[in-house]
Amino acid sequence: MEEYLKSSYFMDYDSLLVKDRAEELVRSTDHGLERAKRVFYFVRDEIRYNPYLFSFDAEDFIASKVLNRGEGYCVQKAVLLSTLARAVGIPSRLGFATIRNNLTPEKLVKLMGTNLFVCHGYSELFLEGRWVKATPTFDSKMCQKIGVPTVEFDGRRDAILPEYNKKGELYIEYIRYHGSYSDLPLKRIVEIGMETYGK
Repeated sequence: MEEYLKSSYFMDYDSLLVKDRAEELVRSTDHGLERAKRVFYFVRDEIRYNPYLFSFDAEDFIASKVLNRGEGYCVQKAVLLSTLARAVGIPSRLGFATIRNNLTPEKLVKLMGTNLFVCHGYSELFLEGRWVKATPTFDSKMCQKIGVPTVEFDGRRDAILPEYNKKGELYIEYIRYHGSYSDLPLKRIVEIGMETYGK
């Protein structure tokens, strides 16, 4: 379990910025589930989702940089959540999947050439003896604006993106899972991104 608690180049929980925020978030509780929920909801709602921050630059994925920037896309937000979890003593790792977002904005579809997201990132936290998926991608304001349910996290059940929007229309389809990693496999993400999007 030690590898899931380490600080790294990307998961830099030894940075003052991350340390201070982590301590602030869990100051009044020692309970593992409550700590996990607090860091999840902070990343979900206080770090704004911005898909246009997709990048191949390693520096853009460093947790402290994402925290300082206050916005990120799914992988960047997952890195930050996993880092904050480690900072408060919760083992964490990163998971990746190919998903189809059937409600992707037309502007983004034109930019990507598809509504398929081949390396959607999320966190996995080790709580009460098992790994639990935690997806902090879309902040509550954005979800309200586009009419989709927010992802809720109780620390016991997998928290993944919903299949349908509030109107009952098909929203997210999970096509394929790509496994879990103790650190960000940026080189592989870049390779898959180049193959898929040709950017």
